[in-house]
Amino acid sequence: MRIGVIGAGIGGLTAAALLARRGFEVVVWEQAAQVGGCASTFRRGGFTFDVGATQVAGLEPEGIHYKVFTELGVPVPPGVWCDPACAVYLPGESEPVRVWRDPERWRAERQRQFPGSERFWQGLDWLFAVGWQFQQRQPVIPPRSWGDWGQLVRALDGDTLLISPLALLTVGQALQLFGLGGDRRLQTFLDMQLKLYSQCNADETALLYGATALGVAHSPQGLQHLHGSMQVLSQGLLQGLQKWGGRVRRRHRVTAITVERGQVRGVWVENQRGKGWYEPVDHLVANVTAADLVRLLGDAAPEGYRQRIAGLPPASGCFVLYLGVKQSAIPAGCPLHLQFMYDAQGEIGENNSLFVSVSQPGDGRAPAGMATIIASSFTAIHRWQQGDYDALKQQYTAQALARLGEFFDLSPGQVLHWEAATPRTFARYTARTQGMVGGIGQRVHTFGPWGLATRTPIRHLWLVGDSVHPGEGTAGVSYAAVQAVGQILASGQQSKRYVAVPEDSCESQGCLEL
Repeated sequence: MRIGVIGAGIGGLTAAALLARRGFEVVVWEQAAQVGGCASTFRRGGFTFDVGATQVAGLEPEGIHYKVFTELGVPVPPGVWCDPACAVYLPGESEPVRVWRDPERWRAERQRQFPGSERFWQGLDWLFAVGWQFQQRQPVIPPRSWGDWGQLVRALDGDTLLISPLALLTVGQALQLFGLGGDRRLQTFLDMQLKLYSQCNADETALLYGATALGVAHSPQGLQHLHGSMQVLSQGLLQGLQKWGGRVRRRHRVTAITVERGQVRGVWVENQRGKGWYEPVDHLVANVTAADLVRLLGDAAPEGYRQRIAGLPPASGCFVLYLGVKQSAIPAGCPLHLQFMYDAQGEIGENNSLFVSVSQPGDGRAPAGMATIIASSFTAIHRWQQGDYDALKQQYTAQALARLGEFFDLSPGQVLHWEAATPRTFARYTARTQGMVGGIGQRVHTFGPWGLATRTPIRHLWLVGDSVHPGEGTAGVSYAAVQAVGQILASGQQSKRYVAVPEDSCESQGCLEL
């Protein structure tokens, strides 16, 4: 059986590599020159910059990336724990809220920073623990077939059923229930952090998703800063794919998906020279945005599905400033990740937040005596499709530099390289419609049971990436990929060269159960 994969982002590579591991004929079409998508890198004058994602969850022994790499038989990418995961500077404050990995240290920090809020945090910790165990049992969410329902039911337990009514609440409503609705400082902290993971503030973010997003930074889980760059994650997956016979066709763009009688049949592919041809497939895994999937389907997209995608809240774009600086520009003891507010009025970005990632000496991102700074903020896509584009880009760049200059030494001679990316840049290099990033905002009506399914209305067509459960981030898109692989296996179709995974090779190493 032949399986095609559109897009060599983390989700597409994960699905492709796992399917190749199980003996299927797999080919990946990637429109860019390198793999990784929004988790790839680029180089300028000796500096290596992460394009979008700058930190990774799921590399601990029970984490999704660890399990995937173990099953593929390739080394787990080396990295260091981000501790603190982030130093969050609230408006007008010079002392940050440090999100420590150690649970006890984080408990002491939050009690000191937000007196009277401990019951709220304990509630989030409990929701995270229950939700994390539920996710480890690999439920199919949302279910779209009897087999999906069966797998979901098998993943349920008493605690999961107990928290299920809370799926209707937001983080902001939970604050109200704990009597913290008037704590603007706590609300601001939550707004800043949740915007990074859900594209929404606390009043909009689904409570169960928010608990996971806020809890994953703490031990025994945690966020890691990879050695070299984020590219090592996709390169490891590529190594696993090729090890098991899968192929990647770079600079090959899928221009249309062919459907006959409600089932996917193949794709039209175009190379960099503009030559196009048809490729038949038995299954197709699309590592694209939901909007791009509808575009590729054209008239074959079911009307209800088309309307569902069109009715989703607008996705966000991202403005990113990449700086190569002298190491002396970085304050001593600077954390790997920081978050700032621009100012009290919020002149830029929907929630006025700037997320900053800083390299460390010896991590492979900068020459000796130098460092990289990557600063990003979400932005409305429509702002970049109209008006004076160059003037808007200059405005965003000037404001970002001014805010960063309050913390880093960006005086003349310290900055050796700088460039900026906008939604138009992401559209050009990732082929995402209008440069949208981060998937679908994790609101109550778009999260979990009410979100988009991996199983599409077209038979044998699967959607992975940040548009489906459990959302954005390299760990999230890998969970979606594992779910798609499990559903393909459950369809009962096997390759002529199916390779069984030895049971004893996984029992001691924590491989995936698909």
